[in-house]
Amino acid sequence: MAEKLTIDAMWDDSPIDVSTEVNFIWSIANKLRGTYQSDKYKDVIIPMVIIRRFECALAPTKKKVLETFAANPNYPAKAMYRVSGYQFYNTSGFDLAELVNDSEHLAANFKAYIQGFSANIQDIIRSLDFDKQIDKMDKNNRLLSVVKAFSELDLDPRTIDNVKMGYIFEELIRKFSENAEAGDHYTGRDIIKLMVNILLAEGCDDIFDDGKVITVLDQACGTGGMLSTSYNFIKRYNPTADVRLFGQEINPESYAICLAEMMIKGQNAENICFQDTMLADRFKGTKMRFVIMNPPFGTAWGGKDAPEGVEAAVNAEHKKAESRWKAGLPGTSDMQMIFLQSAIDKMDDNFGRAAIIENGSPLFTGGTASGESQIRRWMLENDLIEAIIALPVDLFYNTGIATYIWVLSKNKSPERKGKVHLIDASSFFHKLRKSLGNKRNEITSEDRRAVTQIYANFEPGEFCKIYRNEEFMYREYVVMQPLQRSYAITPDRIEAMLSKGSLSGLYDAAKVDELENAEELTGKDMNKLEAFQNNKPVFDAIVAALQAAVSDTVYYSPSLFMPVLTKALGSGLPVPAGEEPKPLADKKLMEKIADGLSVMDKKAEIQCDRKGNILYDKETKDTEIVPFEEDIDTYMAREVLPHIPDAKAFFEENLGAKKPVIKTGAEIPFTRYFYKYQQPTASEELEAKFMELEFSVSGRISELFG
Repeated sequence: MAEKLTIDAMWDDSPIDVSTEVNFIWSIANKLRGTYQSDKYKDVIIPMVIIRRFECALAPTKKKVLETFAANPNYPAKAMYRVSGYQFYNTSGFDLAELVNDSEHLAANFKAYIQGFSANIQDIIRSLDFDKQIDKMDKNNRLLSVVKAFSELDLDPRTIDNVKMGYIFEELIRKFSENAEAGDHYTGRDIIKLMVNILLAEGCDDIFDDGKVITVLDQACGTGGMLSTSYNFIKRYNPTADVRLFGQEINPESYAICLAEMMIKGQNAENICFQDTMLADRFKGTKMRFVIMNPPFGTAWGGKDAPEGVEAAVNAEHKKAESRWKAGLPGTSDMQMIFLQSAIDKMDDNFGRAAIIENGSPLFTGGTASGESQIRRWMLENDLIEAIIALPVDLFYNTGIATYIWVLSKNKSPERKGKVHLIDASSFFHKLRKSLGNKRNEITSEDRRAVTQIYANFEPGEFCKIYRNEEFMYREYVVMQPLQRSYAITPDRIEAMLSKGSLSGLYDAAKVDELENAEELTGKDMNKLEAFQNNKPVFDAIVAALQAAVSDTVYYSPSLFMPVLTKALGSGLPVPAGEEPKPLADKKLMEKIADGLSVMDKKAEIQCDRKGNILYDKETKDTEIVPFEEDIDTYMAREVLPHIPDAKAFFEENLGAKKPVIKTGAEIPFTRYFYKYQQPTASEELEAKFMELEFSVSGRISELFG
């Protein structure tokens, strides 16, 4: 056990103060006031921070780069990388400090300076549409002050390392995240550190091998916080490791920040992609040692609220044999479980592990046959869920919702195989001295250590439950009672029959009213209205015939009642002389009317089919959710038969049908397993509080109005 906890013990939690840098940058943002709305400050600040970060990184080799370029303007880019020391460079003679010396030509010179960057950096800046911002600032006399201020900001990697720079970006994004879209939640470093701790605390002995190649993927990578934290963690304990980071991101500003930091880290820029993960898998065929991410919550992948092209792309991939969504698709309103499947697809088949943040919906949403239920079932059947950890609320800057870490694994330890580890870490947090948006709580090093220990110990306790995979799976049974019905022609039963819609196929007053008042009718609707109108006399005649046959007599079998009903409805409508009278109802309609005039009655005979098999009453149908491993007879004896002795359970599943009938599902009702009963407040105490409140309100009213 101690070996598992050494990683946690070695984690560096030295606080990093970035207030000076962030306050300075935010003071620059305030220079944009009037020209920009506050939610648009990022359009300038993010590109400028990136440009200055690159400039500071390149400063020590800038002279050598300029000399090399002057000697050979066609010097190969990859060769120039070796000169600059990074996978980027700048051949412009300008820097930000020099640009401000020529204020009259500042905008043009600034653009020329940007064009001096290598093509990969120009792509980043171009993706942010920064040329427009240069022109806008220049037009509104803001460009000089902004450029001058940034030229004085020290973002040199030698003084501001990647860790500290990550915190600077985190603080800036936090300020911008107050205007983030619903479902898009920036992940603080305290959450990320816990995720990385958990991810690497189990099944990771191999990552300490000399020269080990370790791949890490985030398919919703944002600014790269999860990738950077994973990188720093692994490199801290294995400096020889070759850690390769991969990411996809849809937001252009976040992508630019992430790519910039990855390039300064010396990562391959081609592994950071500006791409919607739903639209395309940019790393198809590449298997990852670790997957870590926080995909959007409650974001539609289909329907009118989905981003353009996503629904078509997801459905098209689903039809392919090599689809990432092997278990099926969830409801179109939420793409979280699609991201889960994508992560599983990318995980190394032998050693892959993943830590993914989800809200509560993927745990239980959807009925038995739903996509969500079947995805959970597939994950459990394939033993992919290692642990689910409930996090405290109020951890994110723009939402206070409950969230969970899903720990997925393809290399479970022997003791974890076939099991799911549930950890309630919702109470492991400390209050912030000052709230940051909706973030009121943080996971401290103390909290992280405690949660990691619970996870590593893998022992049941107050905050920890361990279940076999099958305990989250269930079968859906239909339970019905034998068909026993009494029949009668009474005013109440006639009214109930009409309300039930037994004659709606013949004539439906509400539907007729709707069709007659419609602004425009299709040909089909016109035919339907005409049929209703033609059937109206028959409908009226049936109702009149039943009313004329009203009786208190109750019949306890259809064989006794049908002759009575046939006689009542047998006179038919008036016909011309010489023609045979037609019955008001055919056999099929007669049966519907009889059913409408019946009620469940345990005194009635039990009805059977022609072979003598008992028929069951569909109106008594109820659904029972039966644990997967429990015998149905045992379940019925305990839960149903004591209350309904003659009930029978039916299980009808046909997975091979054209439209499969699915009655086996899965859910993980997390909160149920950790529910703690709380004694309700005594009525006397509640009464006293109400009286106190009433007295207080009355007193205030008296003070106000006398």
